Amino acid sequence: MANTYTQIYIQIVFAVKGRQNLISKENREELHQFITGIISNRNQKLFAVFAMPDHVHILVSMNPTFSVSDLVRDIKAGSSKFINEKGWMNEKFNWQEGYGAFSYSKSSVDSVVKYILDQEEHHKKKTFREEYLDFMSKFEIEYDPKYLFEWIND
Repeated sequence: MANTYTQIYIQIVFAVKGRQNLISKENREELHQFITGIISNRNQKLFAVFAMPDHVHILVSMNPTFSVSDLVRDIKAGSSKFINEKGWMNEKFNWQEGYGAFSYSKSSVDSVVKYILDQEEHHKKKTFREEYLDFMSKFEIEYDPKYLFEWIND
């Protein structure tokens, strides 16, 4: 659309159903490439993606003609189908319902990219539950704990 200019940076976080550790290091890069393709095919700009064994972080610059919820739906549906077709695990793979989406200013992009790419180091000190609850607090998001992700013992 003419004369429409935006700058929308969103970090997306979602988890494996049951918070199981199902994403192996051996398959991580292939999953990253697949997710990158989904994002690029929807005309969004990817800054970073990192899959831990039980959750994923993504930083994108959003084109406002596409909603965050549609992008997350496409990433989760496409990547779970991809994982199942690859046969990476014995049971059917699914992502948990829901996701977190957190907005940032342009000045924060480099630090958020570093944070995402340093996930393995970061999670030596903090569980996913602690990390996610910190996001909820930092961004002052009101929530009902019963509607957050299913947690396993961290």
